[in-house]
Amino acid sequence: MNLCVLGATGRTGLHILKLAAADGHSVSALLRDSSKLPVELAGHIRTVIGSARSKGDLLSAMDGCDAVVSALSTDGGDLLSEATPLIIEAMKETNISRIITIGTAGILNSRTEPHLLRYESSESRRKLTRAASEHRTAYEMLQRSDLDWTIVCPTYLPDGPVTANYRVEADRLPVDGTSISTGDTAHFAYTCLKDELFVGRRAGVAY
Repeated sequence: MNLCVLGATGRTGLHILKLAAADGHSVSALLRDSSKLPVELAGHIRTVIGSARSKGDLLSAMDGCDAVVSALSTDGGDLLSEATPLIIEAMKETNISRIITIGTAGILNSRTEPHLLRYESSESRRKLTRAASEHRTAYEMLQRSDLDWTIVCPTYLPDGPVTANYRVEADRLPVDGTSISTGDTAHFAYTCLKDELFVGRRAGVAY
């Protein structure tokens, strides 16, 4: 498989790179700074220096790829709402249909108030909703596209290794889920990519 990874040097993105490289996949990574790529991965990754805010850079990174995994964060601003429509356009122009993105548990359905998303409901303990709102915008854009999308929605996300031992639920957070490591979030996203799980769905993931 030829895979394009966005947000590849972030906390979750690096785990995705390692999983793909270990399986021998051809990986293209769009990077702002190639010095952040670990030396042990450099020989396995085709790097494109650029920005997810540039459609041209996205097209270069996606050239020849079969699927996209985006571990882009909000970057403290409007990165997702600016980049997502460009990602969708670039995918259509390069004839790629499959995308896995890393979202947030805030955009899952609330259990206590089913008409609300978690970040809008009493389930959420966060007072600031800017990041969740950005993720919601990206989610709604993907919903309107005709792509085969999956949004992996972790709850509290500490750094940690792959254990491959976690729970998953479509569109909601598993009951009493409180955390999930960056490694296991990447592992589940990678599993969705290989097995085409949760197409057109959000997937809550937690221990």
